[in-house]
Amino acid sequence: AGLLIRAMLNAAKSDGEIDAQEQAKIAEHLGDDISPEEVAFVRQEMESPLDFDTFIASVPQGMEQQVYLMSLMGIDLDSQAEAQYLDRLAKSMNIDQNSVNQIHAQLGVPALYA
Repeated sequence: AGLLIRAMLNAAKSDGEIDAQEQAKIAEHLGDDISPEEVAFVRQEMESPLDFDTFIASVPQGMEQQVYLMSLMGIDLDSQAEAQYLDRLAKSMNIDQNSVNQIHAQLGVPALYA
């Protein structure tokens, strides 16, 4: 669960800030039944700088598409920085462009690749 929370938070950080809308999305995915330890983990992750390489190294084989999906769910894809982050994320986890666009279609957001 920590990995998927980190995926959402890192994507939200990719444009330099976690805005109120992104915070609301993340809180919605966490639900109301989170422990004080989980709240502390989320706060710590929100405040820590984005460390892309360490994050990628922590993704277990077979979870790449789920991590990408959660990353996309954590943001409003409304900036070039976010699009560049998602492109880098997909390429770093060896997710092909067709699969990326399918994930976007599944969530009803614009395709990343033309």
